[in-house]
Amino acid sequence: MNKKVALITLGCKLNYAETSTYERGLVKAGCEAVSWTETGIDLFLVNTCSVTEHSDKKSRNIIRKLHRTAPQAAIVVTGCSAQLRREAIEAIDGVAKVFGAAQKNEVVPYCLALLRLGAAKSGAAGAKQGKAEQQDAEAGGQLDNDFFGAYSSGERTRSFLKVQDGCDYKCHYCTVPYARGESRNAPIHYIISQAEAIAAEGIKEIVITGVNTGDFGKSTGESFLDLLKALDKVSGIERYRISSIEPNLLTEEIVDWIARGSKVLPHFHIPLQSGCDTILSAMGRRYTTADFAAKIAYIRKRLEKEGRQKVFFGIDVIVGFPGETDEMFRTTYDFLANTIKPAFIHIFPYSRRPGTPAAERRDQIQDSVKTARVEALEALCEKLHNEFILANKGKESKVLFELKSKSGAAEGWSENYIRVSVPYEEGIINEIRKVTL
Repeated sequence: MNKKVALITLGCKLNYAETSTYERGLVKAGCEAVSWTETGIDLFLVNTCSVTEHSDKKSRNIIRKLHRTAPQAAIVVTGCSAQLRREAIEAIDGVAKVFGAAQKNEVVPYCLALLRLGAAKSGAAGAKQGKAEQQDAEAGGQLDNDFFGAYSSGERTRSFLKVQDGCDYKCHYCTVPYARGESRNAPIHYIISQAEAIAAEGIKEIVITGVNTGDFGKSTGESFLDLLKALDKVSGIERYRISSIEPNLLTEEIVDWIARGSKVLPHFHIPLQSGCDTILSAMGRRYTTADFAAKIAYIRKRLEKEGRQKVFFGIDVIVGFPGETDEMFRTTYDFLANTIKPAFIHIFPYSRRPGTPAAERRDQIQDSVKTARVEALEALCEKLHNEFILANKGKESKVLFELKSKSGAAEGWSENYIRVSVPYEEGIINEIRKVTL
């Protein structure tokens, strides 16, 4: 099939893994994946984001821009904004089809049918042919349920592997449960087969991804620790990072297993959202600041043995949640600065999302106040990150070198996610070498 397709991803690494899987399916069926700026494109596939109001608008604006750039091309849309804002997206000129959260297994078959038979014939018969082509192309190892298995490829050193989707928590500010559905996952044996496929590409590091990653096993009766133990045995994969995990689901049992010498790296992305218990309760979160502090302290105790590198903690924080007073924000600031001291803070100004309990509150915070609080935490983040780098100086770590920089140096990431540069030498890329930080 001599057709040009361009795939555009907005939002998170989970979307990136899914887009990469769509691309593999299309390419294996004979399509050519190209940049959206090229001429003669036959189809655009857009994977949208809806985490904030800005994300929704950006998704729609990009779709309109693609149609203006190449009006002859069909546009197929999937992702979170496609689920939550279907009617608005379907009304955009050039959009051929919109796929929601439970329809991701249908995306590649539809695109192949559209490309082969044309829009007029992309109904049941065309979709059936496209599905057969997708199966022939082994587009992503899709399952019988609505879990869409996915992993990223194309990078030489690292892959994002989707192990879980959806969320049952329904925090009061979040639309993700509505955009991605209930918590569900593939069985461990299926995830292992994908990890083995990643290893066969020569990739040495996997980032374990999901919407609520630690909730893995809810739909299969397994556990996240079961998954980690199975992944640890995959030959060829030497390192794993856990992309994001709720603090209540990162159990002491998991931490103890990691500490005994697994391939899981000392790098954790954990959402806090607020350092004030009043706001945590109003958000519908499932822990207190005392719980969170105790979990961080336990991880440090088990993994930061004398002389070893420090654990990297990336912490999510939302500022300007309805009802957050200056005093409450200061409580969050002090909790981060004096108790948690993370290596990095991922800062998000609260975005009012229709259909969520928080959106109905009358005590919304002015944008100017949110901006000032973001700036305060950004300054704190820079200070804490510099302190983290200094605290690791002189300690040994294994670095996976990923690329040759414009300056000619070899660059990569340490086990605890510190960027490292060394003089470039032939063969160093995709090699793991011990260095002194």
